[in-house]
Amino acid sequence: MSNDIQFDFKREDVARATRVVVIGGIFLAVILMGSRTMYTVQPNEEAVVLRFGRYNSTASPGLHFCIPFVDEVLTVDVRERNIRMPFGITGEVAAARVNEEDVLMLTGDLNAAVVEWTVQWQVADPQQYLFTFHSERVSQDDYLQAIITVVGRTVMNRLVGDYSIGEVLTSRREEISIKAAAATQQMLDKYECGIRITNLQLQRVTPPEEVRASYAAINEADQTRDKLENEANKEKNTLLPKAQAERDKAIRGAEGYAARRRSEVKGEIDALMAQYEQFAKAPEETRQRLYLESLEKVLSKVENKTIIDSDLRQLLPLLNLSEGGR
Repeated sequence: MSNDIQFDFKREDVARATRVVVIGGIFLAVILMGSRTMYTVQPNEEAVVLRFGRYNSTASPGLHFCIPFVDEVLTVDVRERNIRMPFGITGEVAAARVNEEDVLMLTGDLNAAVVEWTVQWQVADPQQYLFTFHSERVSQDDYLQAIITVVGRTVMNRLVGDYSIGEVLTSRREEISIKAAAATQQMLDKYECGIRITNLQLQRVTPPEEVRASYAAINEADQTRDKLENEANKEKNTLLPKAQAERDKAIRGAEGYAARRRSEVKGEIDALMAQYEQFAKAPEETRQRLYLESLEKVLSKVENKTIIDSDLRQLLPLLNLSEGGR
């Protein structure tokens, strides 16, 4: 009797233990299924969801759900990153370790310049970023940064070759940066690698070490030239208004004189026209009057006057100096 009771007690313990194990397994399976059903994408990431190994969707930051054991979630860091070009160094690595010959570029006027720049980039399309280019030997970030380096050096070498050494060193740096960013982005878009160039800035643009002293002398001469030009422009700005004022004064004087002379000439013409009209009415009388008026003007200036009548033989008896008179 006691043996049967002991046997029944052990059988109930086994059943109870079995139930606990089954319930625990179910609970663990539920937890495991729940953990595989949900996933979280961080604010600086985007996630690519693969379903049966094929691309299904791209998830933005936040909490998302997927099908366990069917979907695979690959996260991609979309933060902005920097590359120091043309040697493709990331982070704060000293550029002094790079040989200067590796960063020389040929300009349009067949001179050489040391050109270094920084490219800021980020992942724009995670699907293209993960699957267009892939290498098993290096990480995906390093592989894509190598592609950006090759593209950036190609673009910058072509652009620098379109400008003279003076333009590259001074006046056209901003223009080269803008064109280089656009051309680099255009080439990367053709490759469909899912990368967006956010900024490109020229960092160090200098002549080679061998000719740097000569370029410094040229820059000093340019500064002297600019100084002299500024002084000349200052002198011009001082003298030019004065000369313009004198010119305007002379023009106004000439215009006044011309107006006055026109008025005088017009008066003389009007007087002559009036005389002509009178002459046309009585030619003989007018001619006689004009003759007398003219004679009056002439004789009024003569102090001693002698009037000789054409009918008078002699005005005064004169000594006869002929032979008969002697």
